[in-house]
Amino acid sequence: MSINFSAETLRGITNFVVAAHSRSFTEAAENLGITKSAVGKSIARLEERLGTRLFHRSTRKLSLTTDGEAYLKSCLSALDILDTAEHALCKRQEIPSGNVRIDMPASFGRNLMMPLLLDIVKQYPALRLKLTFNDRLIDPVQEGIDLVLRLGELQSTDELIARRLSRQRFVLCATPAYLEQQGMPVDIDSLKQHRCIMGYRRGAPLAWRFKPEGDKEIRFIADSAHEISDGDAMLQACLAGLGIAQFPESMVTEYLEKGDLVPVMSEYAPDPADLNIVWPKAKHLFPKIRLIVDRLLAKAEEGHFGSLR
Repeated sequence: MSINFSAETLRGITNFVVAAHSRSFTEAAENLGITKSAVGKSIARLEERLGTRLFHRSTRKLSLTTDGEAYLKSCLSALDILDTAEHALCKRQEIPSGNVRIDMPASFGRNLMMPLLLDIVKQYPALRLKLTFNDRLIDPVQEGIDLVLRLGELQSTDELIARRLSRQRFVLCATPAYLEQQGMPVDIDSLKQHRCIMGYRRGAPLAWRFKPEGDKEIRFIADSAHEISDGDAMLQACLAGLGIAQFPESMVTEYLEKGDLVPVMSEYAPDPADLNIVWPKAKHLFPKIRLIVDRLLAKAEEGHFGSLR
């Protein structure tokens, strides 16, 4: 087998991957420690070698072409294989090490995942965490993410593995002061008269779920509502008395126990939703992935993430 990659080509691939995860060549240059011009020239030579454009270039933003997205996916997979091979050859091959990219919903990530991840990294200092916190849905294979924490139904795919960490019940709630002033809603019709705080994703509010006893599930979107894309910010708004909101139970348990929040329309509570840890099949045997997944599943059995049933 002949090897046609030059050192320049390998540098170009590295520069391309960093640029693909940046918002501009300027940001990529800062991350790489080289000039913006050097980044641009390196990627231009790579595009010439490949015979295709990898980026849409504009003064406002940097975005991948269709060929660029496909090439990024292949590059990330290859880099992970190289990373694994390198650590498999070193004397400390049994010690999980290297970068671990994890994407999590903001509230679950900060409150449930961070304490566990910090303990793991203290025990295995060769691990390097690369964490993102957001409530939008992503494709871990497409975006080169090692592990994703997600609440709710998962799209069926042959490229991913998922394991359940808990079943999250949903609670509609508000502050006692708000309910004293505005009254307690008793059904969905009366709920329409209240101020609501709703999640927001992909340009639209996220519907609340209700399931009256013995009836089918109902989806509800308030005609006029505060729309917030971050779970922690939604919780702050609810605690401030801005209105009624629906949360996974683990987010509000302590506030319900202290009386800072009061459950609303409990008889309309929907079926619980699964909280899953998801990762690409191609990374299943990586020691760093197995370590973290095993730790999370063990903590799930202890009830750290809530009830499994």
